[in-house]
Parts: sequence; structure tokens; C-alpha cells
Amino acid sequence: MKKHIVILLMSCLGTQFAAQAQRKVSELALTYDASISSGSKEPKMADALDGHTKTIYIKGNMSRAELASALFSSATIHDSKAGTSVVLKEVSGQKLLIRMTSDNWAENNKRYDGITFANTSDTKSIAGYNCIKAVATLPDGTTFTVYYTPDIVPENKDYDYQFKNLNGLPLEYELVQGKLTIKYTVSKINMNPVPASKFDIPKSGYREMTYEESKKMNVSN
Repeated sequence: MKKHIVILLMSCLGTQFAAQAQRKVSELALTYDASISSGSKEPKMADALDGHTKTIYIKGNMSRAELASALFSSATIHDSKAGTSVVLKEVSGQKLLIRMTSDNWAENNKRYDGITFANTSDTKSIAGYNCIKAVATLPDGTTFTVYYTPDIVPENKDYDYQFKNLNGLPLEYELVQGKLTIKYTVSKINMNPVPASKFDIPKSGYREMTYEESKKMNVSN
């Protein structure tokens, strides 16, 4: 009987320790460095995009995802409570502002509906955090790998649609877009308060359009 009590206590303590070790955060900033490879013998596009950065800001129900490269820049501001988003793009001298309803947001991310993550036995350290390797599978059968730390969990799970079912924070992952393979690896994690101004929507200087109009121009993504 004593043996069973000891085992039960150890199990409870282990569960309690795991819960304490996992930190839920309401504010967070992440910077990812991107590296790109291509199967083409003339990877001009890969060379042009290689080295771009991706920065994520989270503050409560608000999130902002920025992409910056020599060719373009974009920012997506998402309100997970309302489900609405605003996309800001600067391409070839054009500054575009695209408003998305909750239905538009769901349509734009529908390829990730039903995504699942299967943990593997592989682990590695990234930015000082022990990360688990998982294989993500989309409904169409497409897969990609992600290394994530279960030690940090954003309270706002909708900051990145593809990772809303992941029980942790992705610190490295690969995406395949056509012939390009993009690897994002986190280079900076900041859990200090995020300025509310990061989520301000510009009132001038941008050409505003609807999501439907942006799809016709192929600039919604």
C-alpha cells in the first residue's frame, strides 16, 4: 500500500512540475531568420528572398506578423477576438492596405484546417530552449517539420493559424512553396510588454482594397 501511495505522489508531483514549467504568456515578440533553398539551377528568387526576417508580436488578442526582405515588406495585424485582419504591403513602390473579415481570414487559411502534429523522439536546443521535433500533416497530405518548445505557450493561440493546435511555441520550421523550401529559425525571443502602437492601423498613405479585390490582383497572401 505504501509503495502505491509513493508512486501516486510522485506522479502527482511530476504532473504539477510539468504544469509549472509550462509558461503561458500574453505578450511576446519573436524574430525568425529565414534561409531558402531551391531545386532550380538558377535560384534567382531564392537568392533574392534568402535572409529575410519574420517578426511576430503578440499582445492579448492582438497579433502582428511582419515579413521584411530587399524586395518587399508586409505586415498582418489580426484581432483574434473579432476575427478580423488588416494586411499592409509594400511592393514595387506600392503601399496597399487590405481589410479582411473573419470569413476572409478563415478562407485565406483554410488549407490549415484540421492540421495535426505528431511528436517524434528527436529533440534539439534552440535559443536556449529544449525543443521537440514534430511532423505537421495538412488535410491534403502535405507535411512539414517543426521544432517547438512546450515551455512557452501563447495565450493567444490564433496569432498564427497553422500553429493554433500546437501545444507550445514553434522555434524552427520548414515550409515548401512551389520549388522553394523556406526554413525559419528563431533568433530572438522577447517577453517584455509589446507597445500597443504596433497594432495601429494607418489612416493614410495606403491604397485600400477589399480581400476580394486583392485576390484578383494576387496580393492577398
